Amino acid sequence: MISVKIIEDSISAAGKRLTTFALTYPRIIHAELMTHRVFSRNAQSSRAIPVGKMIDKARDEMYLPEVWGLNQAGMQPQGEFLTGEEAERANAIWKRMAEACMQGVAELAEMNIHKQWANRPLEWFSHITVLVTATNWDNWYNLRMHPTAQKEIRELAEGMWAAHMQSEPVERGEILSEQSCWHLPFVTDQERTEHASDIPLLLKLSTARCARVTYLKHDGVVPSVEHDIGRHDALVGDDPMHASPAEHQGIPASYSGAEYYGNFSGYIQYRKLLEADMVSRIFNGFTFSTPK
Repeated sequence: MISVKIIEDSISAAGKRLTTFALTYPRIIHAELMTHRVFSRNAQSSRAIPVGKMIDKARDEMYLPEVWGLNQAGMQPQGEFLTGEEAERANAIWKRMAEACMQGVAELAEMNIHKQWANRPLEWFSHITVLVTATNWDNWYNLRMHPTAQKEIRELAEGMWAAHMQSEPVERGEILSEQSCWHLPFVTDQERTEHASDIPLLLKLSTARCARVTYLKHDGVVPSVEHDIGRHDALVGDDPMHASPAEHQGIPASYSGAEYYGNFSGYIQYRKLLEADMVSRIFNGFTFSTPK
């Protein structure tokens, strides 16, 4: 089960494009995505999801290889794959190992072991949902759509490429006080209208939801504005700051001070404003200017 969805897609007057994807893919390829350092990422955590829900999800959406390549030198099989009864046997072995893990996890949960340990054995055959935001995608597509890439990650990259090509990004300006200029994943059009004059609030809502990797809470309940504000404040107000969910918001800028861009190109990143204690200054009349 590989799922690709564009959550927010923006483009500046200079042609810089900032895109946020919500991705679901087999966890076995998660480490490969993490090697791409230009990505801002947040992932659903096994530490946050109740054990029973994790077991049900692992069983219902179990990752099972589509093909079984035979072992040989090198990092990928070359043309020799199991078929018929042998392929069915490999599937049965995989499922039996997964069921053993699920049984052990259930027993740990009965002992009231915390989910940060109890859930971990489910990960190797489960899927993970990850939020990814970036302005630079060329290296990802060049490497991961290549014929030598592992099949699962190639399918993920190809799905992302197709979505990227079909999406029409929203044009964003550089006016800091205009909500229409900001890239704000998981903020609805209605919220943009209702809180048009309160950009800091919209940034908080987006940050809290990016931390969850979804608009909803884990139990499927729609969160209140107050809940998301509290979540944001707990994250960025902690010491040290938990700021990765604040990497997905940005606004186009021709300002040349790259210290505010982070891993983006051509966009000021909300995280960098927080780290520099610039947010209150910006929304109290401060503006960036390009040095002469």
